[in-house]
Amino acid sequence: MTHPIAWDQVTDAEVVRALQEYDQLGPERFFAEHGFGPTTTYDLVWNERLYPPKAILGTAYEFATGGRLASGDFEGGKSGAVRVLGKLGFRVEARR
Repeated sequence: MTHPIAWDQVTDAEVVRALQEYDQLGPERFFAEHGFGPTTTYDLVWNERLYPPKAILGTAYEFATGGRLASGDFEGGKSGAVRVLGKLGFRVEARR
């Protein structure tokens, strides 16, 4: 991307909407529809379930802005999705 991503437009409500859609569609359909894949390093913990943080945040961004991000458009780790989700009050843990 040539410009910074406007993470400040994403609220906890869009993240929850993405989490609910993940639960409704299941992982395979969710990834196919939103263009992400399974997590490898971190898990987003919500309601005692584990989710792929980068896929959830990217989908929340799409809900908030109408713009779609590709997986390569932003970092998933501590300086990326983990940090943004943490600022929104979500718990993200390193995978065991």
